[in-house]
Amino acid sequence: MTNWPDPERKLIAQYIEGLGLRSTNSPVYYRQALNIFQDVAERHAKLDKDMLVAWLHVSPGRWASTTRLHRTRIIDRFLDHLEEIGAIERNPVAALREACNIKQCMPVWRALAFRDPDSALAELHQPRPFGSVLGKMMAERVTLMRNRGYRYTSQTVWLSRFDRFLQLNPALQDQPIGVMLENWSAAKTTRNHANECEKLKRILTKILRHQDPSIPPHRPDPRPEKEVARHWRKPHIYTPADVRRMLDIARRYPSPRAPLRPLSIYTMLLLAYCAGLRRGELARLDIGDVDFQGGTITIRQTKFYKTRILPLPNSVMDELRSYTEARRCAGGSLDPHSGLLWQEKRGDRYTKEAVGWLLVDVIRRAGLKPPRGRTGPRLHDLRHSMVVNRILEWYEAGINPQDRLPFLATYLGHRDINSTLVYITVTQDLLHHANERFRALGAPCLNIGREVRP
Repeated sequence: MTNWPDPERKLIAQYIEGLGLRSTNSPVYYRQALNIFQDVAERHAKLDKDMLVAWLHVSPGRWASTTRLHRTRIIDRFLDHLEEIGAIERNPVAALREACNIKQCMPVWRALAFRDPDSALAELHQPRPFGSVLGKMMAERVTLMRNRGYRYTSQTVWLSRFDRFLQLNPALQDQPIGVMLENWSAAKTTRNHANECEKLKRILTKILRHQDPSIPPHRPDPRPEKEVARHWRKPHIYTPADVRRMLDIARRYPSPRAPLRPLSIYTMLLLAYCAGLRRGELARLDIGDVDFQGGTITIRQTKFYKTRILPLPNSVMDELRSYTEARRCAGGSLDPHSGLLWQEKRGDRYTKEAVGWLLVDVIRRAGLKPPRGRTGPRLHDLRHSMVVNRILEWYEAGINPQDRLPFLATYLGHRDINSTLVYITVTQDLLHHANERFRALGAPCLNIGREVRP
């Protein structure tokens, strides 16, 4: 049953009151945008595309174009709320988004703001997932592998791109798979695309052999993968001095509206380097995962579905105690399932995207990464740096790193030691310690004594 627009506009008042907006100006902006939207809706018989376009044409006289697009976010949330409580049958923006097979609403609003909305919406249309002639076969493969326990994330992306290419080129629908792959390989000339095509050939051959075992196996071509590996960007190894500089910058991070944020960033950086945690692992940490008595932290169900318990130095545990107390004073929940890294403005845990953005910004402020672009050191290089610097400490303490690598692999959450070897970047300091160890232990073996003859 639909009961919006309501003449008394109680639904708008209840919706704004339920949002709990902190700023005193925000309710005014929300009320103004929603009242104008209802004024337009009352002049139309249906809540459809034409009504949305009419509201956009009314808005320019009141707001600038950027402000108008920002107000569409308010309308989106309000329409979702109305659909949730049953005040309207369907959110028209969500219906247009699903018709175009896109995930975001903002492109739909931009298309509606054009002079010819129908043409703009037609250009937004994306092919239906796995809608090509091979779509059913590829979708069944994805379902099969995920039912077997594999995440099958990268492979699904490769299959989806190939499926989209086939839908956009209907002339290939009746061609053999070999011709389809040749055209897909020729679509781009980048090294990564050639490597992706080679992997896609292996997957499709496995699918076809599963249906017909008489099909010969695909002979892999190692050249594309080697070409990609040859141009792969080498990790940057942060020195202890670099890490100390980043920690100092994190403590002084400018955040006047969120006083806890600098300490939160400092704790993120500390755990990312000292424990070698990934950004997703940082975002998923709960208060209950920290054992202050035992001096450990539990990382649950991360990559490769592994859970591990990591011992931490006393200095790191002291910092975690200080942060937890500051978090409590800022109003954070003490529930064991509450996020450890808590942002006070939202009253919830930091997402992995927010963790990545903040830590990368600290790296930029430290002068280790250019102010713009994706060049320079990365956040994930902290894990590489943790491994290299740990091995250097073992060398300086006279410990054979070879004996400790299985423990390091377990600490990092790897399946085996081969994954850990990827993180060992040969630096000048590491090469110097390795040469010294060989000189002390292996060089005497090269001194062959002269044969003593009677």
